Amino acid sequence: MAARFVIAITNQDIGARITTRRRVPGGFRDTVGVLESWDSGVLKIRKKDGTLVEIFEDALVAAKVVPAAPPRPRRT
Repeated sequence: MAARFVIAITNQDIGARITTRRRVPGGFRDTVGVLESWDSGVLKIRKKDGTLVEIFEDALVAAKVVPAAPPRPRRT
């Protein structure tokens, strides 16, 4: 059974945490973060470290909304 890539986000998902996979030279790159905007074919995703990633929608091969990251265990 072969894997199937699906883009399951729309501009209605702005503010949601998403994961994306996009084509880059030599392969693919994944990004997880909050979708901040989607204008003129460019998605802007804010990663948890604060970095803003811009992805051209033509480069997307897969994307979906994902739940919030689980809390990290507290150190005692």
